Amino acid sequence: MDLTVLKWLDKTAAVYADKTVFSDKETSLTFSQLNHYSKSIGTYLARKVSPCSPVVVMSGRHVLTPACYLGVVRAGCFYAPMDASMPAARLNQILGVIRAPIMLVDREHAQIAETLDFSGEILILEDILETPAEEALLEKACAGLTGTSPLYVIFTSGSTGVPKGVITSHQSLMCYIDAVCKVLSMDETDVLGNQSPLDYIAAIRDIYIPVKLGASTVILPKNEFSMPAKLFETLNAYHVTTLCWSVAGVELPARLGAFDVIKPEFVKKVCFSGSVMPCKYLKIWQEHLPDVLYVNQYGPTEATASCTYYVVSEKVEDSTVLPIGVPYENYRILLLNEDHTATAPGDIGEICVSGPILALGYYGNPEKTAESFLQNPLNPNYRELIYKTGDLGRFREDGVLEFHGRKDRQIKHMGHRIELSEIEGTAAEIPGVEECCALYQKEKELLYLFYSGTASSKEITLHFRKVLPAFMVPRKLVNLESVPHLPNGKVDMQTLKTYFK
Repeated sequence: MDLTVLKWLDKTAAVYADKTVFSDKETSLTFSQLNHYSKSIGTYLARKVSPCSPVVVMSGRHVLTPACYLGVVRAGCFYAPMDASMPAARLNQILGVIRAPIMLVDREHAQIAETLDFSGEILILEDILETPAEEALLEKACAGLTGTSPLYVIFTSGSTGVPKGVITSHQSLMCYIDAVCKVLSMDETDVLGNQSPLDYIAAIRDIYIPVKLGASTVILPKNEFSMPAKLFETLNAYHVTTLCWSVAGVELPARLGAFDVIKPEFVKKVCFSGSVMPCKYLKIWQEHLPDVLYVNQYGPTEATASCTYYVVSEKVEDSTVLPIGVPYENYRILLLNEDHTATAPGDIGEICVSGPILALGYYGNPEKTAESFLQNPLNPNYRELIYKTGDLGRFREDGVLEFHGRKDRQIKHMGHRIELSEIEGTAAEIPGVEECCALYQKEKELLYLFYSGTASSKEITLHFRKVLPAFMVPRKLVNLESVPHLPNGKVDMQTLKTYFK
């Protein structure tokens, strides 16, 4: 049994030495080169830091970034990726939490690194790529690694304004990748097209599926997602077979009419996650690529990316709401009431996750860890941790899980409990509404609907009045050229709140 991702890399580097593992618009790496760079970086770091230390990585959208991550692991350490495009204040917050002795940056971002509040040593990635590997040193550095050793720390937003560092182990990552590969029927012939930022949780599929199987990943140019016809040309040029994208990434080409110009000829598998899929756009994909496997994924970073999946076997309509499916292998889902009792069959409860795929907790924050990762209240007999997602769900009679919004997206307005996601779902049915987000200004008791598209406020209001009670009709409609997004593809609600009046 392989206990660390390094065992995967050792095997694939031996079998697929001359095969391309990662490529971008500028260059590519073979498995042999990836292994060589990981050992060079690992050797340099192992001379500098003790095993089990965090190493901050700030590197761009190119093939050396995965090599950098694996180099950190070769040193017996774990990596904490940062996006250099974030505000300096945010980067400094992350550095304050992780307190790493080393920051590893590519030359492009060295100047930014120098401006940050970092007291450790800054290393330039390109300067250490050809460090002669010392196998004995690397073996000693990794001697203490086990399946439960940390692999990476990915930072997500925190309710107090301080980012939370979610710690994921080798075992958790490997369980998830094994499960996804089975559902998507992945093998060494597959080529993934990477959309997610490489510092974000969704990128683990694009990085580690090739490392496990001998498949390949193309790091797609970020600017092409605003030119989807060009994006599809790139998919064809690289014979991309598999897309593991955010919902926004799948939606955009359909919304901007890319299929009217060209279609991706080699794509066979499309999985999406991060938010609710507007099925009027998935319908366009199905019409043009009817033989593709479409998979809806759901899950938080704390449960290693995605914990449930739903294979979309039906032809969707504009109004279709996809369920989030069944648990991946090695995941267990339970629904709890507010008092931590089990929900009755057919009732809505908070989605909770257990299994070996749970994160190790939040880095340097035992209080928040204890609050979110707790003993399963339904099991008094032995230690079994669960993670409370804050999301609401309901099991259908056939055991398939439905998503019913976030607990914190449920508001009380004019004496009524309202799911903001229901308002968004209603708006998404309206012709001319491309994207939307419903928010509530509690102080003034105002329901807002932010949207992009050509629909008029009159058309939207008339539709709402036909299908929803008056207290659910948004009073404020704000038409935007585009709805703002975070780097992970989710709607940037904080920016939208600046439109409150």
